[in-house]
Amino acid sequence: MKKRAVFSLLMCACSQAFGSLSSAEQQAVDYIDAHHSQAVTLLEKSVNINSGTMNFEGVKKTGQMLLPEFEALGFTASMTDGSSYGRAGHLVAKKSGTGPKILLIGHLDTVFEPDSPFQSFEATREGWAKGPGIADMKGGNIIILQTLRALHAAGELENMSIQVVMTGDEESSGRPLSKSKAELIEAAKWADVALGFENGDGDPATANTSRRGAMGWTLTVKGTPSHSSQVFQPEIGAGAIYEVSRILHTFYTQLRDEKLLTFNPGKIVGGTQISHLEKQNKATTFGKDNVVAESALVTGDIRALSIDQVNRVKQKMRDIVSQNLPKTSASIEFAEGYPPLAPTAANAKLLSLYSQASLMLGLGEVTAIDPRNAGAADVAFTAEHVKMALDGLGMGGTAGHTVNEEGDLSTLRSQAKRAALLMYRLHHDGLPSTDN
Repeated sequence: MKKRAVFSLLMCACSQAFGSLSSAEQQAVDYIDAHHSQAVTLLEKSVNINSGTMNFEGVKKTGQMLLPEFEALGFTASMTDGSSYGRAGHLVAKKSGTGPKILLIGHLDTVFEPDSPFQSFEATREGWAKGPGIADMKGGNIIILQTLRALHAAGELENMSIQVVMTGDEESSGRPLSKSKAELIEAAKWADVALGFENGDGDPATANTSRRGAMGWTLTVKGTPSHSSQVFQPEIGAGAIYEVSRILHTFYTQLRDEKLLTFNPGKIVGGTQISHLEKQNKATTFGKDNVVAESALVTGDIRALSIDQVNRVKQKMRDIVSQNLPKTSASIEFAEGYPPLAPTAANAKLLSLYSQASLMLGLGEVTAIDPRNAGAADVAFTAEHVKMALDGLGMGGTAGHTVNEEGDLSTLRSQAKRAALLMYRLHHDGLPSTDN
């Protein structure tokens, strides 16, 4: 009892330091507290539907379960058709109103396909549960709903301008991206603010003002085949494997000090004959130790913080690839990928407003995640279009993308409160100024 009393006094002191909640804000907070068990029940129902990206029926079922929840709040909501890009489609919900236009981003799919041993919601330690995609990001989807329900209960939602896009292919995007991300990009062009409810680094005390983009690359190398006794002779040269080694080593020595850049070769094959099954992520080779290698292939990815950095690094890699060893040739191709969400003053200001709301709730300060500690996400497709963006507003948790994935159920409550206050203030006070 003494600890509880001290905690209550601390919350009260914090609230007084940063102002008090308005009547509508308090109503929203009270709604979230009163309906926490309802949120947990809906989360359990969602987690128990397998929605691995390639389980199209499961992804659709997950979205269809949520559609009536949005419709009950006055949204026009539907599942789009993803057949043109080889995926299930997305949930899109819209309502018109006044004030800043706010885009809320989630995703329906998980990394756990129907053949995974990890299929169901299970309570674990007190206040926690495990389940496929519980934190990444079915918990975030429920936080979006609880936030909107709370604003509705406070009489605030009716006049707000909001779109919700929950993609069906965040974990493995359909191609081309121009089609698979079309609804998200269109919503971003409409919006002033984008709020992503991914789980960031799993810690609710942090949020993303930036995310590194990610794209794949394929390096193809050719050499002159011959008996190994002739390697390095003028008419034979170095062979494909020496050349691919030169290129990778030079990537390492010339690019590894580039700030917030990573470039990872994930697969390599070389020899007399090679084959590459791209969709299966498999490669095979045939070669002999007494034969100079004719072919080599490497696939990898790049993660960078800005478009400028991406373009600069791509050109450096092309230059390195072009400086071939004798009697070899090489080429590098870059795949389309997720763009970066570069850090901006506007994004930092939005985080500041979110953190102020958190402090008023007695939930502590929220700081920016180091971009090295979070992967690419759908919010990045909004970066070119919105005035400001913030991500990582989703559920606290651990061990994402593994069969040990857990979610902190208490964060359904705390994250929805933070988001509700942020959206309320954006609606009533407008976008924060980035002037110093």
